[in-house]
Amino acid sequence: MPRSHGSEIDRLIQLLARLPGLGPRSARRAALTMLKKKDAVMRPLAAALTTVADGVVACEICGNLDAGSPCHVCTDPRRDRTTICVVEDVADLWALDRSETYNGLYHVLGGTLSALDGVGPEDLAVGPLIRRIQEDGVTEVILGLGATVDGQTTSHYLAERLSEAGDVRVTALAHGLPVGGELDYLDDGTLAAALRARNTIGG
Repeated sequence: MPRSHGSEIDRLIQLLARLPGLGPRSARRAALTMLKKKDAVMRPLAAALTTVADGVVACEICGNLDAGSPCHVCTDPRRDRTTICVVEDVADLWALDRSETYNGLYHVLGGTLSALDGVGPEDLAVGPLIRRIQEDGVTEVILGLGATVDGQTTSHYLAERLSEAGDVRVTALAHGLPVGGELDYLDDGTLAAALRARNTIGG
């Protein structure tokens, strides 16, 4: 049985270990770094976490996370409002926007279809997407979903639904996306190439 570092420190390590990419060993290293650098790291981090926890909300339009709703993307007058890029998660939105190739709007589905996990169309933000297309004069929808089985299944489902939503062009990310790849783990150049070379889906 591992020795305790003290209940407060153990609690910190346990919480850090819940974060993606941080196992128990990495969590211990992170906790130790913060404890050694309280003024430079720990206290500013604690303040930032409190501010974000209290102030960040989900955008009522696209699902992005930001300090206000609607978010800074949806309210940016420089954005192309005729194009929406559909993504699985906020992390994918941030990744694509970081590439600085795309200048339209986004829509976060909140997941992908998965029979194994019991995720159906009713569990995703499909209805709000259809309404945005019909009410906001959208002419192109880019399906920015990962090249996974669930991502491709969701893309095909959305292509069928969007073909019934009106005269809208449906495209998908293309070259440079490896099979099984998730958008948040790809480099900016790969994402930019995939956006530029997107393909039309369906008619």
